[in-house]
Amino acid sequence: MSAGCPACHGRWPRADHRLAELSTSVAYLDEDQFFPGWTILVLKRHATELYQLGREERAALIEDVSAVAEALAGALGAVKVNYELLGNQVPHIHWHVVPRLADDPAPRRPVWTVPHEPRTLAAPELARRLAGIRARLAG
Repeated sequence: MSAGCPACHGRWPRADHRLAELSTSVAYLDEDQFFPGWTILVLKRHATELYQLGREERAALIEDVSAVAEALAGALGAVKVNYELLGNQVPHIHWHVVPRLADDPAPRRPVWTVPHEPRTLAAPELARRLAGIRARLAG
């Protein structure tokens, strides 16, 4: 655990957006659902670089990322899935897994570059989205 890390201290991502606990990570829907299904997988322990993980832990993390990507693609009908591992703003290993849908407003651009008003989901819609993705993860 790192003293100033918001992921280590439960300040980020939002607890009510928790999707699933996986082998090495916890998955959350991002607060901004302008790109439906945008998910963040947060490593359960503090590390900032992939090379800080042992071979087995790193492989298990990639399996978590892959399982979530497959569930998102199935639940939302993605035509492509994007993966981002940055850590510049939150220095804790976390993957952004973003399904790109057929009606994507900018299918060839990274989601970070698309100007938009953030879209938060009302509680019932959030619950439905979480349930649909969880069902795919369980199956």
